[in-house]
Amino acid sequence: MRLWSLHPELLDRQGLTACWREALLAQAVLAGRTRGYTRHPQLERFRAQPDPLAAIGAYLEAVAAAAGARGYRFDRARIERSGADVAAPVARVPVTDGQLAFELQHLRAKLAARSPETPLPGDPVPHPLFLVESGPVAGWERAATAIPTESEQHLAP
Repeated sequence: MRLWSLHPELLDRQGLTACWREALLAQAVLAGRTRGYTRHPQLERFRAQPDPLAAIGAYLEAVAAAAGARGYRFDRARIERSGADVAAPVARVPVTDGQLAFELQHLRAKLAARSPETPLPGDPVPHPLFLVESGPVAGWERAATAIPTESEQHLAP
C-alpha cells in the first residue's frame, strides 16, 4: 500500500488509479471493514488524526479532483466521509520534507521504468492534505537509505 504524500497531479495514469484503489482500501481498514492491512505503517498518520475517516476522505477527494482534471471519473460516492460531511474542516496532516524527497525519488524511478514518456516531476509538491515540516524520512517508511533533508544537506562537509 502506498498513500503518496506527493500531490496526485504528479502521478502517471497507473499511479493515480493505484493511489485511488489503495486509498479506498485504507478507508475500509480505518472503518474496520477488513481483517488485513490493519497494522500497515502508512495508516499511522491517518489514525493519529481526530477523525481518521474524515482525513482519508479528504485525501480521496484530492485524488478524485486530480483524476477529474485529466478527464477520469472516479466514483466520489465511495468516499465515506468527505469534507462536506464533517462540521469542522479536516486538519492538515504533517509530512516531513525528507519524506517528500524520498517519495519523489521513488516516484521518479517508477516513472522512468513504467512511463518513460511522462515528464519527471521537478519539485516535491505535497498532497493538499499534508503540511510540510522539516525532518527526515518518516519512521514508518521502509527506506533502504535515508535521504537528507535540505537543511541536513547544508550541514554536510
